[in-house]
This record gives sequence, C-alpha cells and structure tokens, in this order.
Amino acid sequence: MTQLKQGVSDDVDLPPLLPLARRAFKHPALMHFNRLAAGVIAVNLAVLIAAMPDISAEFASRAALCNFALAVLIRRQRLINLLFKLATAAPVTWPLRVRWTLAKVYHFGGLHVGGALAGSLWFGAFVVLATVELAPADVLAVAYALVALFAAMLVTTVPKLRAKHHDRFELVHRFGGWLSLVLLWWMTMLQIGHGGEPVFAVLEFRVLVVVTIAIVAPWTRLRRVPVDVKRPSSHVAIARFTHGRKPFAGSSTAISRSPLLEWHSFANIPSPDEHGFRLTISRAGDWTGRFIDEQPSHVWVKGITVAGVANIEVLFRKVVYVATGSGIGPCLPHLLAQEVPALLVWSTRAPRDTFGDELVDEILAVQPDARIWDTAQHGKPDMVRLAVAAYRDFGAEAVICISNKKLTWQVVHGLERRGIPAYGAIWDS
Repeated sequence: MTQLKQGVSDDVDLPPLLPLARRAFKHPALMHFNRLAAGVIAVNLAVLIAAMPDISAEFASRAALCNFALAVLIRRQRLINLLFKLATAAPVTWPLRVRWTLAKVYHFGGLHVGGALAGSLWFGAFVVLATVELAPADVLAVAYALVALFAAMLVTTVPKLRAKHHDRFELVHRFGGWLSLVLLWWMTMLQIGHGGEPVFAVLEFRVLVVVTIAIVAPWTRLRRVPVDVKRPSSHVAIARFTHGRKPFAGSSTAISRSPLLEWHSFANIPSPDEHGFRLTISRAGDWTGRFIDEQPSHVWVKGITVAGVANIEVLFRKVVYVATGSGIGPCLPHLLAQEVPALLVWSTRAPRDTFGDELVDEILAVQPDARIWDTAQHGKPDMVRLAVAAYRDFGAEAVICISNKKLTWQVVHGLERRGIPAYGAIWDS
C-alpha cells in the first residue's frame, strides 16, 4: 500500500493584489459569463436602436426567434465540444494573457442567458405590437400563452429561487422548453396560414427546424445501460461503465434513473489501459444519496460526452490541480493521461477510508508528489494559500480548482485578483 505524503502547509504569503483598475475586472460580477450575457444584450440594443422607429410585430418575432435559437444551440453537446477544441488549439507559445482569456471558453453559458433574456423581451414586444396591429385572434391566443410560459421560466432562474428549488428549476426548464417549442411551431404555422407564404420560404419555419433537430438529437441516443457500482464508504460510490466508446479525458456524462425528470452530470474517468470508464459520485443530496445507498444495476444515458472545464489545461505549460473531496474525480482523468505536467493539491477527509485504497494508490502512482491534506487530522486548510504555494513551487502557469461552489469561487477569484490564472466550474447549467 502506497503511503500518503502530506507535504503541505497553509502558512504561505500571498502575492499582492492587482491594481484596482485590473482587479475590478476579476470581480465575480464581471466574470466572462456575465460579460458574454451583457454582450448579447448590447447587440440586441444596437439592433433595436437601428430599427427604430419602424419596428413591426414581424420584426420583433424574428428577433425573438433568432435569440432563442442562440440560447438553444449554444447548449448543444457537439457545439460545446467544438468551442473547446477551437479555444484550446492555441499553442503554449502564445502570450499568457491571450491563453488566459481563451481558457475562459467554459463561460459560453453567458450566451445562453443573454439569448434567452433578449428573446423573451423581443417576444414581449412582439405580443404588444401584434395586439396593436390587430393580429388574428388565434395567433394572439398562442402568443399570450407563450408570454406566460416564458415569464414562469425566467422567474425560476432568479439565483436565490434557483438555488433553493433547483429540482423545480430543472423541471420547469425541461417541460417548459418542450411546451414552448410546440407552441412556437403552432403559432408559426398559424401565421403562415394567415399570410399565405410558402412554408419552406418562411424564416421562422427554417429556424424552428434547426432548433427542433438540436433539441431532439440527444434524445435519439437515449439508452439504458448496465453499471457496476462499488461503495468504498457511505459517502462515495464508484460507478463503472463499459458501454460504447471510451470517453475522452476531461469529458462528462449525464446519467439518470428517471430520464424525464432529472439528469446529473459527472466527470468521466477513463483509464489509459482499460476499456470503459468510471464516475465518482459523492453524497451531496437526495439523488446521490439514494444512488450510493441503493447501488442500481442500470441507469439511463443520452447524447454524447461533453468537454469540461479542465480541458483548458492544454493551453498551459504546467498546471496545478486543486481539489476537495470528490472533486478528485474530474481531475483524475487528466492526471492519468499526463498530457500536461501537473501537480495535485487535494484536501479531503480520511482519503483511504473515504475513497478506498485502490483509488488513492492509483492517484499516487501518477502523482507521487501530490500534496494531500487530511481534514480529519488537520482540519480545513486555507486552500488559496495551498494553491499559491503549489503554483510557486511547481512553476505553474495556471490553477484549476474542482470543489464545491463556495470554495471554487473563493480559490478562483482569490488567485485571479492576485494575477494568477485560475479556473473552476461556474454552475451555470
């Protein structure tokens, strides 16, 4: 059995803060996700100003549909993988400031938010203008139903409500999205019928075809697959899959036990010399708790595997991975692949008791110098200081943090405001 090496200390001096002008852009309110959302809104404002004062109901309807198309397409799995591929194609010889920005590719969700919000506002304008222009009653009836549906969906996205009622948010978005697509088709066909235009010549029809294909495509790959679940402790389950192709390192798979109700994504852990892959699932709520306790023999999967935040590692010469608890799961495939020199900093409670000797030994085999902090023995450390120490000692160019939301943001923004490129999930899905 390989012995754990602590080799860590949180008694480290932090680098000075960046000048106020640069530090302001590192604030969470100005992260790239929000900048992209604001950019979409700005473009729509420019279109609105350019089109004033002769905006018709038809113009507003088309503007709404184009924004909704952006919101839907930017979430498609193949497009996400393409965005990551393009962003990470830059060589490490490029200036660090450029690579620092390219690595923020995983903030693409800001385009979804901007498109959804702008589309809803344009659609509201369409309903007002259509009412003024005395549009046919059947078109207006469907349009008003859509306004009510969009309003309900937007309310559930309010951060406090979404965090408190996340399951409800998921259900409203899934079923509300499907219903809104049906209603948009209905309204479009009604408009075509009243206008007498050839169906294939109407822009709305063609856009809806593309959006519908994008939404339906992942469900055409829905299948129930066997899973072998082992439970090294009551806190963690390791699920092993052997179906289909081996996923690429740094990707994630969404699984479900009730495919119409809820889906949960976990990082794939493919082993270089083994078929299939694993998922580490920690107890973090009712669904994961039931999964660990019941150890199901089959689960549902759909679509294809999707690139995750840690794929941006290839933009840097050296990286430090900072993980807490089961955050080791998304880090492990990259550590096993050894595509980029990396150093692991892992804070967790009793790693061998929690995750089992097999997994811990696998980690230490590829990371013999890993800095592991056992919180059962030493309490919770200052993860920002641990990250800074590893970053300095290893000569890294970036830090990738995989943890819970509060600590991830604490580490990422704590480092960025001190001039250290740092990355972590932003919980925007």
